[in-house]
Amino acid sequence: MPVTPLFCAENARLDYARQLASRFALPLLNRRPVEGYWLELGPQRLELVTTGKHGAVYAEFVEGAARHRREQGGGRGQPVAKAVGLKGAKALPDIVDATAGLGRDSFVLASLGCRVTMVERSPVAAALLCDALERAARHADTADIAARMQLVHANSADWLSQLVATARPEVVFVDPMFPDTDKKSAAAKKDMQAFQHVIGDDMDSARLLEAAIAAAKVRVVVKRPRLGAAIEGVKPSAVLDGKSTRFDLYIIKALRPDDSL
Repeated sequence: MPVTPLFCAENARLDYARQLASRFALPLLNRRPVEGYWLELGPQRLELVTTGKHGAVYAEFVEGAARHRREQGGGRGQPVAKAVGLKGAKALPDIVDATAGLGRDSFVLASLGCRVTMVERSPVAAALLCDALERAARHADTADIAARMQLVHANSADWLSQLVATARPEVVFVDPMFPDTDKKSAAAKKDMQAFQHVIGDDMDSARLLEAAIAAAKVRVVVKRPRLGAAIEGVKPSAVLDGKSTRFDLYIIKALRPDDSL
């Protein structure tokens, strides 16, 4: 994938732009591009923008859909909460979101009290997440939630395989980005087409699943479209079906009965 550059449209935030460019190895531009895709830092937030029909893409933990889910999302009864084992649980699991993307599921789980490590290999997605976390940490309504969220910019399969035993999470959450063959679905998500174009598809999901199963103490949760194909390799221990999505569960005790942890 070509490297996506960063343009700072707000002179007062140039130092912050330089920090983002340095942390995520993004070329910092002196002027706004006239074509292609680029990250743009404005007065309010960092966005992935492009010329043409696509709208701007950004990560958001304070307002919009994040606020609605925070205030009226359904608590531990939400499908993702059930999938990671929160319903009825006394202790909250530590979770690694191995394909963090724009962090939406990570934020829901953190808002329910879990500590979530977001691992993202794309420098573009990681930069958007970093900016969203920074904004959430400054807002009174979300500061405590942001404090439970940590961002790691790394290849998840490699990062998980290098964890020492004491650092292994109870749950690894995986939401791989597969090629979208549903034309109706693609048309309904035009704001995400630019994001998928820049981020690319997760073509090494089988390797990531293997690393996740080796690292998780309790379970691995894979989020998929309801009729989407499962990740190749190990078969799920159980499946939770929803209206538009499903969760394939890989219960570690069933997969590794001799695991002492």
